[in-house]
Amino acid sequence: MLSRCRCLSRPLSRSLSAFSQVRIAVGRRSASGFSLCHRSTSSNILPQHQPPLSLECNPRLSCIKYFRTSAVCNSEVVTVNTPAFPESVTEGDVRWEKAVGDSVAEDEVVCEIETDKTSVQVPSPSAGVIEELLVPDGGKVEGGTPLFKLRKTDGAPAKAKLAAKPMPEAATFTPPPAPSTPPPPTPPLPTEVASGPIPSTMPPVPPVTVQAMDSKPVSSVKPTATPPSPVMDTSAKGIRSEQRVKMNRMRLRIAQRLKEAQNVCAMLTTFNEIDMSNIQQMRAHHRDSFLKKHNLKLGFMSAFVKAAAYALQDQPVVNAVIDDTTKEIVYRDYIDISVAVATPKGLVVPVIRNVETMNFADIEKAINELGEKARKNELAIEDMDGGTFTISNGGVFGSLFGTPIINPPQSAILGMHGIFDRPVAVAGKVEVRPMMYVALTYDHRLIDGREAVTFLRKIKATVEDPRVLLLDI
Repeated sequence: MLSRCRCLSRPLSRSLSAFSQVRIAVGRRSASGFSLCHRSTSSNILPQHQPPLSLECNPRLSCIKYFRTSAVCNSEVVTVNTPAFPESVTEGDVRWEKAVGDSVAEDEVVCEIETDKTSVQVPSPSAGVIEELLVPDGGKVEGGTPLFKLRKTDGAPAKAKLAAKPMPEAATFTPPPAPSTPPPPTPPLPTEVASGPIPSTMPPVPPVTVQAMDSKPVSSVKPTATPPSPVMDTSAKGIRSEQRVKMNRMRLRIAQRLKEAQNVCAMLTTFNEIDMSNIQQMRAHHRDSFLKKHNLKLGFMSAFVKAAAYALQDQPVVNAVIDDTTKEIVYRDYIDISVAVATPKGLVVPVIRNVETMNFADIEKAINELGEKARKNELAIEDMDGGTFTISNGGVFGSLFGTPIINPPQSAILGMHGIFDRPVAVAGKVEVRPMMYVALTYDHRLIDGREAVTFLRKIKATVEDPRVLLLDI
């Protein structure tokens, strides 16, 4: 692998330009991993009698200089910055998942940035070890703020390598080997103590006592060494305690928006009940075929989302909004329905866009995709931005009745509840039917009672008899 210098037959009196051409030619031959030298050479290669500045080539002489780039790349330290936020988000709070010295793989989450709307995960750009955290836990950051320093590695977990090294050290704590020369034999105990000489040294301790101490279980020593915990005694007496947990940024933003909705909107709620018999029969009859064709389960949400889109087209004022800055009413020709989803960090409302162009299968696919993102905490700001109408399904938790709060800047929200068997009057007879209460909360500044009641009755008629969608009545 060694490259040799090209023999130079020209004398030293050649011009400097010719000497430069020789260096360029030699440098091209050194591009395979070695750098050729023209002044300094290694002491073990260059003979003692050879002048160091001689340019005459010796076949046994190879003026080389090794360099390695892998070590430089492996020890490279990079600074990871905060990703860019959307226009509606300016800052967030950092929650660290890793600490200094932890090894991370490529694309492994190092921290999460909690914003007003969602959590943004910051992955590691490559495998390496966390060198330094530049922002404390809970600190506020903006787009482009340096977060942490990462020392790149070759992809193998650095902590695993470090953990593998102490293993030979643990082996050094084995019992010491027996001495090379056997100890002097202990003299036998004299049978006649009175007649024998008095021993000057103590006899060795028998190993039986040592084995008895080593074989004593540790669990039998702990209760006697540690006194009983006082917590066990105080808990039996009914000690009351409390703890304070800082609200995350998403929860703070949700509380702020809900309070703004109460302060700004003139909210009014109207109620109705829906007979779920027909939609349950349709679901039971076409469940298997729907699952076989679309690889999705047919649920109730698709029926309500499609019914809401149909009712919004019939009453466009419910899909409108008041622009308080310009004092204008904005009517939207598109229908984007937000579906409220409960997560451990707070309530999120991902948006299903252009619902008026979707069928039941398209709506079920969109709901499943957004639900999967919400469970994995992968919802982006774009998934929750916008929305002209909101549906909240408290029935999944067994809610019987409730009044939802408007999701600003929207003008109305539909609340679904649980399905329970109740006696109802059908054609003059009392029958037990699966019934659901629904509630529509609307902004009375924009929507009058007539439009609100008509809108809710349209949803009731569409869910009770889906053939209304086909007949467009």
